[in-house]
Amino acid sequence: MSTIHYMVYSTDGHHAQIMKGVLDMCLLATIAEAPNYGYGMVQNLNERGWVIAHERSIYPVLKRLEKNDFIESELVASTSGPARKYYTATDDGREILRFWEADWRNVRDGVDAVLDGTQPTETESAKPRRKKPAKKKPAKKSTMKGKGEKQ
Repeated sequence: MSTIHYMVYSTDGHHAQIMKGVLDMCLLATIAEAPNYGYGMVQNLNERGWVIAHERSIYPVLKRLEKNDFIESELVASTSGPARKYYTATDDGREILRFWEADWRNVRDGVDAVLDGTQPTETESAKPRRKKPAKKKPAKKSTMKGKGEKQ
């Protein structure tokens, strides 16, 4: 039985799909705690028990979070190599994180109840959630650069 379980587990990508489904939330949560750069986030997640095999796997997620105005980035000079791109959570990012956390807890509690064969208990996560923040229209960017502006 354990051999069959291992074969299915290792070949169907189920674990990867679960991890992919919550990576946005976990990255945003670490960024909301403190600004960080890519490799620093991977280390932070690994220390907490979430093993990310390749740092490059987080960059598409960071790009998506930034495109949705949930995070901002800034290049910061480093004393130990090239400049690092640090990410910071925006107000909209902190708001959506609260929504995602409540949603995650509801899903987790429901799945636990199904797997345990019990009824879900009334928890903080069962409380009504806030509305998702409205998506802002992107500001038009000027193609003209004034003196002192970044090129």
